[in-house]
Amino acid sequence: MSYIVQVDFPHSGVFGKEFSEAFTDLAKDISNEDGLLWKIWTENKEEQTAGGIYYFQDLVNAQRYLDKHTKRLESFGYKDIRAKIFEANLSLSKICKASFL
Repeated sequence: MSYIVQVDFPHSGVFGKEFSEAFTDLAKDISNEDGLLWKIWTENKEEQTAGGIYYFQDLVNAQRYLDKHTKRLESFGYKDIRAKIFEANLSLSKICKASFL
């Protein structure tokens, strides 16, 4: 089984290129997380939100990372963090062109 972690939070900072530049070091750090297969960074300037979709190979690492990342976001001053863990349905995802399988 594999798991998706969905995180989003209010973000009134930079977006676009500036967002990428500001968080490059964090992206490099996240890329080394145990069990992480990939992450998609998300941002919505109009709604002033940011976050990510993470794909983990197992629930233990997904939950461990979510706990760690929530604490990190809170240390950055973020509040109202929304997060969920989902089991990935690989058979239906493959039909819908999921390329991570």
